[in-house]
Amino acid sequence: MIAKRKEAPYVSQRSDNWLKLKCSLRQEFVIAGYTAPQGSRSGFGSLLLGVYDDDGTLRYSGNVGTGFNAQSLTSVHQAMQACETSKSPFAAGTRVPHRQVQWLKPRLVAEVAFAGWTRGGHVRHAVFHGLRRDKPAKQIRRETSLLTETAMARASSLTPLLDQQNITNAHRVIDPSTKTTKGELVRYYALVAPLIMPHLAGRPVSFLRAP
Repeated sequence: MIAKRKEAPYVSQRSDNWLKLKCSLRQEFVIAGYTAPQGSRSGFGSLLLGVYDDDGTLRYSGNVGTGFNAQSLTSVHQAMQACETSKSPFAAGTRVPHRQVQWLKPRLVAEVAFAGWTRGGHVRHAVFHGLRRDKPAKQIRRETSLLTETAMARASSLTPLLDQQNITNAHRVIDPSTKTTKGELVRYYALVAPLIMPHLAGRPVSFLRAP
């Protein structure tokens, strides 16, 4: 998201009046192993992360190598040394993009913030935020975003409204990568309209439909 100071003018150059705000995700992951440290870093390089499927299989979810300081590097490394094993806890045949990996018994849980998921089910731009002692590793699943009860109620109330609109072929898929339909897009605009419209008042607006 891009934010601008309200009273500042629009300018065609860099300005402290503009901010780029990154919307990140955050959840817990099982620590399945760690890589060797590089350069002057001590302890370990990055943590190998995983989440459990519903059938109890641990799936590789990427790595996290940032967010550590000297104290956390030491404390996390000490905790991991007690869990070291020679066998990978991931599903048979899982490949990780690292040669020197110390595998761990899946006991430790890390809280991680990240930008999003890749198509392969790996985290992007992950940052470590600490160990979670209050959650057993077996409970860790990939989390999904859910609508709040208010938003769900509003979405349900929109059905009669959408039925009255002149929408041709509402079931047509307009984005093959996500299977989003034209009707779902219209429903989304109607859902967020109360939040957006006050900010558009008095502003020139151009709407371009580009399927």
